[in-house]
Amino acid sequence: MQRKARRMFWARLSSVLLLILVAPHAFAQDGLDSGDTAWMIVSSALVMLMVPGLALFYAGMVRRKNVLSTMMHSFIALGVITVQWVVIGYSIAFGDDIGGLLGNPATKFLMMGITPEKLNGSVPELVFAMFQGMFAIITPALISGAIAERVKFSTYIVFIVLWATLVYDPLCHWVWAEGGWLFEKGALDFAGGTVVHLSSGVSALVIVLMVGKRRGWPSGDMMPHNLTMTLLGAGLLWFGWFGFNAGSAVAANSSAGLAFTVTHIAAGCGILGWLFVERLHAGHASALGAASGLVAGLVGITPAAGFVPPWAAILIGFSAGAICYGAIVMKGRLGYDDSLDVVGVHGVGGTWGALMTGVFAMAAFGRASGLIEGNGGQFITQIIGIVAAGSYAAVVTAILVLVLNATMGFRVDDEEEQIGLDQVEHGEVGYNL
Repeated sequence: MQRKARRMFWARLSSVLLLILVAPHAFAQDGLDSGDTAWMIVSSALVMLMVPGLALFYAGMVRRKNVLSTMMHSFIALGVITVQWVVIGYSIAFGDDIGGLLGNPATKFLMMGITPEKLNGSVPELVFAMFQGMFAIITPALISGAIAERVKFSTYIVFIVLWATLVYDPLCHWVWAEGGWLFEKGALDFAGGTVVHLSSGVSALVIVLMVGKRRGWPSGDMMPHNLTMTLLGAGLLWFGWFGFNAGSAVAANSSAGLAFTVTHIAAGCGILGWLFVERLHAGHASALGAASGLVAGLVGITPAAGFVPPWAAILIGFSAGAICYGAIVMKGRLGYDDSLDVVGVHGVGGTWGALMTGVFAMAAFGRASGLIEGNGGQFITQIIGIVAAGSYAAVVTAILVLVLNATMGFRVDDEEEQIGLDQVEHGEVGYNL
């Protein structure tokens, strides 16, 4: 009896183990990869975390009276751009191609027709759409840093919805969607150097020039009120950027592993490049410089993340930190009030990263060769992408600012700016000490 009982026990255990091993594959959706799907869900969450990270990063650099209004510029994007993306943004970016310029807005309107079973590659299209949606959210929020402390909250909301629809979504289609003219031309942008950073940086410059300087700038007291907050935000951005770049492989594969590796290398080297030049120029290595340098390194590597070897990430990150520091110094000499250095870090860093992608891309690490392997055509293609995306973003942004300034008004008045936007726009204060 005991022997029979033992045989029955082992037979049942074998059946259970067989069911565990076989069942997931037996009932798996054809083409769906659970590992890829899990990684993309995590990556989407990591990119979403970058938005509150950006809020902290920016808020620490403004004056105390504007800390909440600055954070709200990022948080409101989580609300309004999420809705915009679901209603029409995703369709413009990834709908059926229309002449290489945009997706058909009706193709995926309200994401209708996208069922849980429908795939994009090896992951559910719903997951892919949400991952891309996080990019759509953070990109207009980046622009807010350039115009912090002086714009109306209501006008800002309308601006980012229109900008996402008319600038970001078409650029996303150009570069990342099949049929997009830059995609078909072979322009390389792994995770958003052109689509995200260049477009937001150029648009930031346009809006700063048109809206004007803060009251009292540059002679007034514009010092950051809480750099510990900025450092915390920078750390969250670094952490979230692993999802931003490695997630852009849209799979848990070797390309994601490469992007993860070079992202970290470039961020660390961005700190070193910025602080090295800052020490030579200003005589000190600041905490704000370290935070800005790591972001500059991350921006620089973003378009190249899936195409270049790890040693190239050292050069890209270090040079991005140094060059972006130089761009910040030039801001004062050129006389435009980019409150939180969006132009110098994202505009210049994104442009530099796109160019360096055309230099250091290697066939063994991605889908194309760059200048280092004798392919000068790729470098020219990168320049075309930079000029096209930058010019388009600049023109459309200028039109939007003209229209909104004439209808709603972009700036608060001098008295409201003096009081601070926390009280004027939100009826609150950041600190009750």
